[in-house]
Amino acid sequence: MNHFTIQEQTIIRQILSETKNKNIDNISRTDAYFRFYKKNPDIIWSFLASMVSRNGGWNMCDLEGSIFPQLIDAGMRKQLFLTYERANWLIFHDVFPQLLLYQYSTKINRSMFHLLPYFNVSTFIQKEWNLYWKEKNRKRLTTALIINEQNVIQTPVIEHPVFKKKVFHSMIFSFQDWLHFSCVLFPTCGGEVYGASVNGFKSLSKRINLGKRLASILFHPRLFPYFLEFAEKTPHTGSRYDYERYFKIKTVGKTPLLRTSFPVIAHHQHIYEDWSIHRKVSPAWLYFPARHRHPIHLTDWYFAKSNQLQLLLSLQKGFDLNMWE
Repeated sequence: MNHFTIQEQTIIRQILSETKNKNIDNISRTDAYFRFYKKNPDIIWSFLASMVSRNGGWNMCDLEGSIFPQLIDAGMRKQLFLTYERANWLIFHDVFPQLLLYQYSTKINRSMFHLLPYFNVSTFIQKEWNLYWKEKNRKRLTTALIINEQNVIQTPVIEHPVFKKKVFHSMIFSFQDWLHFSCVLFPTCGGEVYGASVNGFKSLSKRINLGKRLASILFHPRLFPYFLEFAEKTPHTGSRYDYERYFKIKTVGKTPLLRTSFPVIAHHQHIYEDWSIHRKVSPAWLYFPARHRHPIHLTDWYFAKSNQLQLLLSLQKGFDLNMWE
């Protein structure tokens, strides 16, 4: 850091420290994204990140809830948790320094993006931040951040030999659509649920398209105030009770709190590689609009899915009893 000024060195140390302190678990990340959005409402991606991160917490806690432990063995549930946790940690580790550097730039009214290379972020997103500073195109920056973060996890998570073998090529993950691992839900305080899912989570392009679809739902002019109200009124615990508490019909399944269910994971940083040097940015990622092939209002779907899981659990118990007769 010798070639940086004393002021720049101080900024870098502060950003690294704050990122590390807030990258503890799913709860701290979710809160950090939302707090950043409240201070910087022009960076709408951070609200999207907080709402998607909530889903990550719910998916983790589902693994220790009343249903999945009876359907999925402990070893597989641990692997699924570590997959969610690793992906969430890597994204936060990559993006939060970008957000903080932007916030500092706005405070002094001068771009500090020349410091971005120090934080090992892609050349692709460096260019996009500089473009945003000049043009203030929120939609483009949101799409660029979606592209960047999905590329960030592609090699170290989706293509990692351990996760690939134990999770993405497993029998249980082939049922991901049925078990709703790949569905992201946005609840309201009125007991409604909106969202979207992806078929083929391992596909980079499909995950990017999902991110774009989710952004279009979250920031829909009519729906956005309801999602924001939910986020402001509902502390994130990881439990599905966070939004089932607003349902008019009470649900049967229970999920615990995240911090009473999982330990804090000590992550190591993989060897950094700039994904945008080795992987081309598809024009479709950046310029094609999100297309919704399925309904985005998922309240009825949610209750139907809950009933299906209860039925599956009953069938499993019946099968287990028959084995002992």
